[in-house]
Amino acid sequence: MNLIIIEGSGKLETIKKYLGKDFDIMATKGHIRDLPAKKFAVNIQNNFEPEYEIMTDKQDVVKALKAKAAKAAKIYLATDPDREGEAIAWHLAYILGLNINDNIRIVFNEITKTAVNKALENPRPIDIKLVDAQTARRVVDRLVGYKISPIICKKIQPKLSGGRVQSVALKLVVDLEKEILAFVPVEYWTLQAKLFKNSKADLFSSNLAKFNNKKITVANKEEMDVVLTAVKAGKFIVSKVTKAVKKTKPLAPYTTSTMLQDALNRLGFNLKKAGFCAQELYEGVKLGSEGKVALVTYIRSDSVRVAPEAVTMAKNYIINTYGDKYYPEKPNFYASKSLAQDAHEAIRPVNLDRTPESVKQHLTPDNYKMYTLIYNRFLASQMSEATYNSTIVEIDNSNYMFKASGKTPIFDGFQIVYKIEKKEKPKKTENTEDAESDNTEDANDKLPELNEGDVLNLEELIPAQKFTKPPTRYTEVSLIDDMEEKGIGRPATYAPTITTLAFRNYTEKEGKYLKPTELGFKVSELVDNYFSDVINVKFTANMEDDLDKITNTDLKWQSVIADFYGDFEKSLKAAGEDTTTFKIPPKETKEVCDKCGNPMVIRTGRYGEFMACSNFPECKNIKNTKEEKAVAKCPKCGSDVFQKRSKKGTLFYGCKGYPTCDFVSWDIPTGEECPDCKKHLVIKGFGKNKKIKCSDGTCKFEKTLEIKEEE
Repeated sequence: MNLIIIEGSGKLETIKKYLGKDFDIMATKGHIRDLPAKKFAVNIQNNFEPEYEIMTDKQDVVKALKAKAAKAAKIYLATDPDREGEAIAWHLAYILGLNINDNIRIVFNEITKTAVNKALENPRPIDIKLVDAQTARRVVDRLVGYKISPIICKKIQPKLSGGRVQSVALKLVVDLEKEILAFVPVEYWTLQAKLFKNSKADLFSSNLAKFNNKKITVANKEEMDVVLTAVKAGKFIVSKVTKAVKKTKPLAPYTTSTMLQDALNRLGFNLKKAGFCAQELYEGVKLGSEGKVALVTYIRSDSVRVAPEAVTMAKNYIINTYGDKYYPEKPNFYASKSLAQDAHEAIRPVNLDRTPESVKQHLTPDNYKMYTLIYNRFLASQMSEATYNSTIVEIDNSNYMFKASGKTPIFDGFQIVYKIEKKEKPKKTENTEDAESDNTEDANDKLPELNEGDVLNLEELIPAQKFTKPPTRYTEVSLIDDMEEKGIGRPATYAPTITTLAFRNYTEKEGKYLKPTELGFKVSELVDNYFSDVINVKFTANMEDDLDKITNTDLKWQSVIADFYGDFEKSLKAAGEDTTTFKIPPKETKEVCDKCGNPMVIRTGRYGEFMACSNFPECKNIKNTKEEKAVAKCPKCGSDVFQKRSKKGTLFYGCKGYPTCDFVSWDIPTGEECPDCKKHLVIKGFGKNKKIKCSDGTCKFEKTLEIKEEE
């Protein structure tokens, strides 16, 4: 029996069915050996040697792996195809006593029978350079986190943290917010003219663009009145008509960043939902009698490169489905960004014959939407350009030039893929150009036949007062896009970084947008004050570049850390000796403590703002600053039950009458009594799987939870 060790248990069933009875498969469920959480574990004096330990929650996993490995004829390490996966394989080899120079490592970018068998036919030794790069990243992150975090805790408040990537991501959010706060709106006016040539059936829009052949900016109503007076007295005469055939190229296939961006803007998914759906599609979903089948390739990539076999697959599918004219003369090529690691190809469907419609019945609604997004983007990326007739018309009136444009399709090309979406045009993302829409204000679907010298009739003049707008705040995914653009982190670290910012209460959400909290401002200010030389965009991007050099050149990881640590140590010393405090002063309120009569103040803690007695620590009375909404009535005393948070951040439900009433529950109580055993009923499960069950685990009573539409 051969043993294959993978990371995620979600793809275990998918791989198992491809390999048969001669293979046993086990999953590590992530890292199994790491730097211990409660110990520095980096020997600075001994060339920054890390001290690894088997993680506490993986002891049973390791025990089971050792038992299986002892009986295996051959062991293959098939952890994820990236730096982290290579490092996990290296740790597994150490724990199981395997020789890293033997051909024990296999990798595949998609979970198909062909890809898995090809990997088994081409095993290789563990790539120690990839492991060294991951070691360097882990060590530098430990040095930064363990050295900066105590300073942040001392100068602001306990239980805070800083990090190499985390602190730079926070700085991006804070710096943008500073721009927004400093922004002063500037008034300006626009003028639209509704014109027609012979009949109102030919009505089209044009916009004021120039005066005396120079770009015009109308600053206020007085200036607009001058324009209106001149234009109303003059005539609209076509001065120039430019016709051309234009082409629109399809966008590149998805990287992690662009996939998440479109999942937010097109599907309305948040970061967690998008990542969960993509992961399931990669690991495999059950397709009826076929069992689990992987639908997309590896979902953590910063590259738009497409494997040759995928290019051929796309060519055959496009020609057979749409015809020769929909495939370009030469395959489309997309260049990855200069800072991309390019370790994997772009995210794409495994098999184009598995169309979204053909698998829809087997997918959840969210997974269907995500698969359609990935499928259509890749398919379109391999197709011919769309072409259209473009007309730009310049119209003169008293030396004021109005501009109108129109376009009519000639050949839809790749846009045929999106024909179903045409009824609702895709939204333009904040950071990516949408090749399928033209959002210019003077755009018309079609213009009447116009010639130079034509005198046009005026239907209506529409002046509009406007004001310049501040920069748009980051969403979770536009922050990821900016991190990718600037070379901060890698696809596998984007989501954990943003999750940490929220967990530490450094950022909060206003709708879908990220906003730094007061605590986030303070932490960023402190880090910027003492560690600006090493915690900045340029340094973080250069560090990622150095990690790639460790992988691809003879650069030693220890020398990278040593170069960094010299300056960092000086900054640590200066920060430790400085007595400046960054603590957030409590805000006074008009409320009085109901326990001791002293004034209540608002303080900022790990989970946001809370109201506390000013007589702390003698009086430890605290309250939530936000208006609480009762979730149910207490089954013991009839008082309101509220959601609460423990000191460790765990959510639970407790009675308002505490400490007189000590009712608590990990699940939401309904306020009803179990008809079978008289214990209280609770809501269990998630989403559509929610049910009302008895709080007594031995009681089998349950019923369907009826959810009102507004809930």
